[in-house]
Amino acid sequence: MTLPFQEGASENQYYKGRGAQINPKNKYLTDEYAQEHAEGIDEWWQADVPTQVFEEHAKTLVNKVESPDVGMWFSMNPYQGCEHGCIYCYARNSHQYWGLSAGLDFERKIIVKHNAPELLRKFLDNKNWVPKPISLSGNTDCYQPVERRMWLTRQLLEVALEYKQPVGIITKNSLVLRDRHLLQQLAQENLVCVYLSITTLQEDLRQKMEPRTATAAQRLKVVKELSDLGIPVGVMTAPIIPGLNDHEIPRLLEMAATNGAKYAGYTVVRLNDAVKIIFNDWLYKNFPDRADKVWHLIESMHGGQVNDSEFGRRMRGTGNIADLIKQQFKIHTKKNGMNQDRFEFNTGAFRRPNAQLSLF
Repeated sequence: MTLPFQEGASENQYYKGRGAQINPKNKYLTDEYAQEHAEGIDEWWQADVPTQVFEEHAKTLVNKVESPDVGMWFSMNPYQGCEHGCIYCYARNSHQYWGLSAGLDFERKIIVKHNAPELLRKFLDNKNWVPKPISLSGNTDCYQPVERRMWLTRQLLEVALEYKQPVGIITKNSLVLRDRHLLQQLAQENLVCVYLSITTLQEDLRQKMEPRTATAAQRLKVVKELSDLGIPVGVMTAPIIPGLNDHEIPRLLEMAATNGAKYAGYTVVRLNDAVKIIFNDWLYKNFPDRADKVWHLIESMHGGQVNDSEFGRRMRGTGNIADLIKQQFKIHTKKNGMNQDRFEFNTGAFRRPNAQLSLF
């Protein structure tokens, strides 16, 4: 069962290099642009446009994570929106707060917090800060393509090293290797753990599902190089989408472990808010032969819906399919010697470099 068509590519169009093919309506806006005709003044919509970057002078950077089932205490996101274009990304919905769409806008209109390093210093200098790990990023990928120009993630890591502030990183981009020397210094004091998100080994699926990310082969090379440097590294085989990549769990974990990953995690796909519309459109355009099956399998993990907001249940799902995924993951992490221990961040090394100066 397909959902209504939204503003975006027509049935005969496909934006290569983009995940989303539509811009669903922003639920917070009363007015919107719409394509009334396929000719004349509306031709601006007929072709994809280059990625645009918008600078924001943010007031805050570090956010407390209230969700008890995401495995992080605090997060910082130097970028809003993500050019990687992962079709299932839950962070798409946050773009609506900026007056934009969770669809194509999310991956081609990137908001940059150019004062992020300054904000992190200010946050860490607060005498009320009790050191806990901060995740980079909890929302969008901190090593997405725009980082090559902005270097904000690099600067945030430099601040973290200066303050001995523990940080966690999750990324799909091999650009993380650019900062290997910083990561190695942080790792020497148990101040960093890096996770590579590896969703599929099928290159044709990756190109459709995560079009502007590094290939799985590249990500595995990153895992190996980080591991060889003594940097704690794990993988997230997430999200698991039944009918598309669930059969890859054994091989994904085997390859990750072979390349030095000590830790692994997973979630099942959940399609909340606008992501439901975007994913549905993408699914039926790319896999018309099995779209109905995949859609119903996703529903089977969330009580007949494609999303479940209940903490403790939403990330792993319920039912036979979810149970099978859980069992497979447990069996193959154990088989490959993963998750044998738990990485513990060192919060005791934290220091404020200017603390002594403030006494004078």
